[in-house]
Amino acid sequence: MRAQKNPYKKPDRFTVAAKKAGFPARSVFKLEEIDRRVKIFRQGMRVLDLGASPGSWMMYASQRVGPSGHVVAIDLEPLNAAIPRNAEFRQADAFAIAEKDFGEFDVVLSDMAPKTTGVRFTDQSRSFDLFMRALDVAEKVSKPGGVFVGKIFMGEDLPLARAKVRALYEKERLIRPEGTRANSYELFVIGENRRRA
Repeated sequence: MRAQKNPYKKPDRFTVAAKKAGFPARSVFKLEEIDRRVKIFRQGMRVLDLGASPGSWMMYASQRVGPSGHVVAIDLEPLNAAIPRNAEFRQADAFAIAEKDFGEFDVVLSDMAPKTTGVRFTDQSRSFDLFMRALDVAEKVSKPGGVFVGKIFMGEDLPLARAKVRALYEKERLIRPEGTRANSYELFVIGENRRRA
């Protein structure tokens, strides 16, 4: 029996372009497209990046918010990226943070994904759990009017995730960026304009 090829092993054009631009991962182009379509970032914003490793989203966000903005990046794993002057990295549990630790944020990002098993239902269920936990963090630390961007695997729990986003934000939308691999079933749920508590 022939071993299946790993579709992630060979660098594609997004991987090559990311390395050329100085980003550690191709995921930067997903955030760049979401930002282009939704207009997430402005100068001076405070951004929380949950599950930040290897660091591409932190680097992109720090460029977009400029020297007057600030990015807090958190991950259990170390970062492979240089930390910009307007950013800080904490190697910690992203779900253990609270507003008192860092204050409020204009934008909360989560590109977190579970370690996949190859069993779609299991992977989707774990992705849903990560997404909802990230959304719980956003509920605690988002400023009114803020934005949430969270990755989730498509599955039967997606309507529940979307409903929770709609309860917290005035506008909710789904985006599957061009940079998403053809065999991936990930997409991003965006919440815009955080409602006042």
